[in-house]
Amino acid sequence: MPPAPRAARRDPYFDNAKYLTIVLVVCGHAWEPLTYGSRAVTAVYLTVYAFHMPAFALISGYFSRGFDMAPGRLRRLVTGVVAPYLVFETAYTLFYRWAQDDPGYPLSLLDPWYVMWFLVALFVWRMTAPVWAALRHPLPLALGLAVLASVSPELGGDLALQRVLGFLPCFVLGLTLRPEHFERLRARRVRLAALPVAGCALVTAYAVAPRFDAGWLYHRGSVTGQGAPRWAGLLTTPALFVLALLLTACFLAWVPGRSRWFTPLGAGTMYGYLLHGFLIKSSRFWDWYDRPWLHTPLGELAVTAAAVAVMTLLCTPPVRSAFRYVVEPRMDWAFRPRDGAPARAAGAGGG
Repeated sequence: MPPAPRAARRDPYFDNAKYLTIVLVVCGHAWEPLTYGSRAVTAVYLTVYAFHMPAFALISGYFSRGFDMAPGRLRRLVTGVVAPYLVFETAYTLFYRWAQDDPGYPLSLLDPWYVMWFLVALFVWRMTAPVWAALRHPLPLALGLAVLASVSPELGGDLALQRVLGFLPCFVLGLTLRPEHFERLRARRVRLAALPVAGCALVTAYAVAPRFDAGWLYHRGSVTGQGAPRWAGLLTTPALFVLALLLTACFLAWVPGRSRWFTPLGAGTMYGYLLHGFLIKSSRFWDWYDRPWLHTPLGELAVTAAAVAVMTLLCTPPVRSAFRYVVEPRMDWAFRPRDGAPARAAGAGGG
């Protein structure tokens, strides 16, 4: 009798990258109220926002290389992306109604609220992954679509299409990468070169902080919404992509390749992403940042430490166990039995 297949081993490098990326996401959200009074915080904020979501999209693309519309993969897409979107989009809407005492606030599954746009993007990106994989030159086409989105104010906010297309090149690039690309990125000479590049980006962000609108990095709307003419999108979209790619490479070059204390938390980044929005929005709804000491250097460090601690906690196994039924539901009742599986498995919780 042949031995049972062994479970695929997780690569600590990518778990480290996912954890560190999601920490930057929550830090960026926590820093935003501090940017109005601190040029230094604004510089760090702009630098992080230039690459943290592109890095998340690139890693998502890398792990979507094998998506081929097979029943099992479609099932995981439904249980891991569609179902959490429906649950958390509803939960965020109800939370807003309660926190703002606004019972008439509409629930719209076509207009994702706050962090939920990324699940819409992930669904669209992954569903189109086989198309990108079949193309000879997918990245130029994806970048062309991002440019068209940036010059199309009429695209609107439905399904966050501006963002879906704006970050699409990063996802498509991830689809084209192979393990050896990350190995080369972690070479000593690349790591050393990343230091002055990141330092230059930070200095530049500090220099432009009083004049640069962070909205350029969100990809939430067209360039006309930033007060620029449409033709500017032909230049700014490729430029922002190159900047994101450069800083993402610097970030990934310094991600540890070996297991660290936080490596297991990389498996729970979706939990942290979906749950942290409640705390971030609570801080806005109830004016947590009104305390003057938070806007001092010590307070800014405290906010950063709290953000890291909160995201770390939200990625831990106890939190994942408590919320697995909504973030990664089994949903056996919703699917036909797999080929070769007993028919009773469909209605018996996978038994």
